[in-house]
Amino acid sequence: MSLHPFARRRFMSLMLAAPFWGSALMADAESSAEALITEFGARPDGATINTKAIQAAIDHLASRRGGTVVIPQGTFVSGALFFKPQVNLHLRAGAVLQCSTDMANFPAQRTRIEGHFEEKFNPALINATNCDGFQLTGEGTLDGAGRPIWDLFWKLRNASPARGNFPNVGVPRARLALIESSRDVKIEGITFKDSQFWNLHIYNCDGVAVSKTRFEVPDDYKQAPSTDGIDLDSSRNVTIDGCFFSVTDDCIAAKGSKGPHAMKDTDSPPVEHIRIRNCVYKRGGGVLTLGSEATIVRDVVVENCRIIGNVRIATLKLRPDTPQHYEDITFRNITSEATASAILSVQPWSQYANLQGEAPPQSVVRNLSFIGIKGHYTAFGTIRPNPGQTEISNISFKDFDVVLQQEKLAASGVKGLTFENVIVNGQPQSA
Repeated sequence: MSLHPFARRRFMSLMLAAPFWGSALMADAESSAEALITEFGARPDGATINTKAIQAAIDHLASRRGGTVVIPQGTFVSGALFFKPQVNLHLRAGAVLQCSTDMANFPAQRTRIEGHFEEKFNPALINATNCDGFQLTGEGTLDGAGRPIWDLFWKLRNASPARGNFPNVGVPRARLALIESSRDVKIEGITFKDSQFWNLHIYNCDGVAVSKTRFEVPDDYKQAPSTDGIDLDSSRNVTIDGCFFSVTDDCIAAKGSKGPHAMKDTDSPPVEHIRIRNCVYKRGGGVLTLGSEATIVRDVVVENCRIIGNVRIATLKLRPDTPQHYEDITFRNITSEATASAILSVQPWSQYANLQGEAPPQSVVRNLSFIGIKGHYTAFGTIRPNPGQTEISNISFKDFDVVLQQEKLAASGVKGLTFENVIVNGQPQSA
């Protein structure tokens, strides 16, 4: 059996310690192997396109029962990389894996994006499909090098007659990571920086833990388009713990399908059993956003989080063309240490709506709770249905101590709106 030098050293040390373990040790040695990308020809000069070298390291480990691809200190530029089962990625301190800005290094293919499979759009920098147990760890950085791509997007959008309806997929650009149809995924310690498009896209996964991870765009860039931090697309049993968000789109978004037939879309199971805790939010469209494309989102708890910038707590987008069920969503112990945006926005969103000639679908929002909200916000917010389409019920606010510039909740079309111990600007408030 031929082993890569890194695997061979691990194998020999285990065999010397306990030679009688035989084949079990051999399997352990191979699965715990490491492949340093510089040993496969990768160069940390910030210019060389290292896609082939890094993919060779991935393929080498995949052929030997798996292991971990290691990115050492330095800046390694790459195009799309495709991970295989049992192969993980670790970025050491000072390691930067940077996106090429030449989209020829991200050749268009069929990929999941914005609620459906786009036949021709760019893959991500990191792509892991059917990779149960995939791990993306370390103290290093995934760098999208997004600024020239953002500039191009705004140039083309501003020149387009569509303007506000200019499609997000109208400009070729790469996400930083797409984890797809995988179980028991671990993402820890990584910094996602300057993504050209979404940062971390988790699609149809079950059992994902994202911890101590940062999502950032430069403070001096006003609106880096579509730089969502984490997109939870048709996934379940996800925990997001101790992460930092400073982006200019949704910090965390729950996504699914869209359009009048969305409930029949078997590619888009519900987003459910989500736990978000101990996170810090500096910039972004919202602590949690439901939509722009989403069908069923349920059993979500966001708790023990801090807002240190102008970030809304909750955004529920109500598409007039999509049947949506948002239920059992709780925000608990959220504190704004700056002047955050409005606490919540539950209202129609029709930027890309298309009924496709069908009758307007019916939607439900129910069992939405806000508990232990503190600090400064610009406004209480808005709850407003799509007329004749949205049933909104059982919305509760409890244990508030907030300072608001606009202290009244603008609510209409709600059944079962309750206030308990809600203090606004030092005064108790009722529904």
